[in-house]
Amino acid sequence: MSVPRVLNDRYEIGELLGRGGMADVYMAHDIRLGRTVAIKLLRADVARDSHLQARFRREAQAVAGLNHPSIVAVYDTGEHFTADQTRDTAHLPYIVMEYVRGKTLRDLIRSKDMSVDAAIDYTLGVLAALDYSHRAGIVHRDIKPANVMVTQDEHGLLGQVKVMDFGIARSLADSAATMTQTQTVMGTAQYLSPEQARGESVDARSDLYSAACLLYEMLAGRPPFTGDSPVSVAYQHVREQPPTPSTFNPELSAALDAVLMRALQKDRNHRFQDATSFRRALRAARTGVMPTPGPSVDHSVDPVVPVSAPALATLASSPVLDDDGPATRAMAKVMAGGALTTADTSGQEVADLAPDLKRRRRAWMATLFVLLAIVLGGGAVLGYNLLNPRPIAVEQVSVPSLVGVSKDDALTQLLNLGLEPDSTEEFSATMAPGDVIRTDPGTGALVNPQSKVDVFVSKGPSEVTIPKDLAGKTESEVRANLGALNLKFNSNDFVTDPAIAANLVVTTDPAPGASVAVGTSVTLKISNGQVIMPSLFDLTKDPEKVKEAVTAALKKASPYLEPEWQEAENSVVTPGMVTDQSITAGSKVAQRTTVVITLAKAPEPATPSPSSTPTPTPLAPVKTSDPAPPDP
Repeated sequence: MSVPRVLNDRYEIGELLGRGGMADVYMAHDIRLGRTVAIKLLRADVARDSHLQARFRREAQAVAGLNHPSIVAVYDTGEHFTADQTRDTAHLPYIVMEYVRGKTLRDLIRSKDMSVDAAIDYTLGVLAALDYSHRAGIVHRDIKPANVMVTQDEHGLLGQVKVMDFGIARSLADSAATMTQTQTVMGTAQYLSPEQARGESVDARSDLYSAACLLYEMLAGRPPFTGDSPVSVAYQHVREQPPTPSTFNPELSAALDAVLMRALQKDRNHRFQDATSFRRALRAARTGVMPTPGPSVDHSVDPVVPVSAPALATLASSPVLDDDGPATRAMAKVMAGGALTTADTSGQEVADLAPDLKRRRRAWMATLFVLLAIVLGGGAVLGYNLLNPRPIAVEQVSVPSLVGVSKDDALTQLLNLGLEPDSTEEFSATMAPGDVIRTDPGTGALVNPQSKVDVFVSKGPSEVTIPKDLAGKTESEVRANLGALNLKFNSNDFVTDPAIAANLVVTTDPAPGASVAVGTSVTLKISNGQVIMPSLFDLTKDPEKVKEAVTAALKKASPYLEPEWQEAENSVVTPGMVTDQSITAGSKVAQRTTVVITLAKAPEPATPSPSSTPTPTPLAPVKTSDPAPPDP
């Protein structure tokens, strides 16, 4: 049977907000008034149960008359008629309620972000709602964090307290374990009043006990009683005294402790008798004023409070503790209303003894005296045990596995279990700094609540290796790298290194690659940017290779030295060979210095002067006697 889309031609069903034992809660839109509402709709699978339908209607009638700012308002009720394909019809009752946008106290408690003042303010709001409902004759019976909301505006600011689910025993949105519901035993085990656990009728003081459990959890970070099963928690509500909340939160005052311990009395006549007196005492305790004492209670004797047989059967139907020894059976017998011990005696008629049986009579008297002494001795032992009952075994806590967990997470887990962690740092070569190495007691050990647990946290290895790749890095980089290894620093030492530029790290002392203890002081050797000038003479006998040899010598001395060449005539030195260098060999110069190298060259040949040139002698003419005759 599907959920209808529109109820009563008015309420358009939206997303599912929560689901409970007999009803679901949906966000809906009121078409007529144009507002968002919440609708609680009886589930179709239980709609044919006349008892559940009657109970659902009673709740609607009871809550519809409540009009208080700290109570979720009820706007409308009705029934939706539905039929499926098999022509099977059903009436689905529904309740239209105020839609509250905010967070439940359960969410706020789990976020661990609640101050003492905020917890008191929220409790005062809950008590105001209970005061109003109790005056109207309605007992909630299931006050718990999931049934109390705090409104939240569009900016995320928390404001008004809203109490939900009046008149029901199970929250529609709460998945926490609850007691098995029978005739009268209703409610969530963590916040169950003793009379609810015993199956007795409840009244306004039962709600105040649950409200005190709620305040206890907000202040202490945990409920007053915890256990492995609902029955163990209910048993503690009936028989045990809770530790004061300041045990878990040292910031709480003695006045708040006193208010809570009075509100959590087993006998409802010794609690606050109405919400008004509870609120008055809580306001006074906020300022440090102790509450006025209630009826005197003798805590030295733990009274045996009988539990009705139906309630005992309810508790027995839940998972019980593994302890099934004689102490548990005897306590169950007492809680059921029976005597702790039984004696089956029968009368015995004694005939008058004949005179010849006087000796036997004396023997019987002696035997009777011995038996009487034994009975009296046994009675004394039994009486002592009754007056000084064996203390109830403390429910122990298992230490969780915390190896490899961060320190903060480990301490939080132990505090949530009610244990007292104490952290100690030590060296570890396997665990990162800040992670847990081990605990004492170890993982899985069973300890009593409030026991001390030593948490050993790694502060890194005891020895570290200086990195090898430090040369050429800046001083700040190297200091950051070595500081992360928990090493310390001496004053810097400036050294000459031709290959490392000025102000960069050359090496360290101890040297890179060395293993040293944590906390060792390291000296950084920083390049001063200077170079020792080499000699550039006679590097080769071959004039053609002089420049190549000089350049190689300079680069070997420092990659930052640059040569500059010039020539000078020299009639003594072979042309092409070095005759001078601008910087004397062995002196220190700054990196990136230019060195001028002078090379020899041959002198130019001499040119003759004009005065020394000889004057040529003119030739004499040749004289002939006769000319030769012409050819014919």
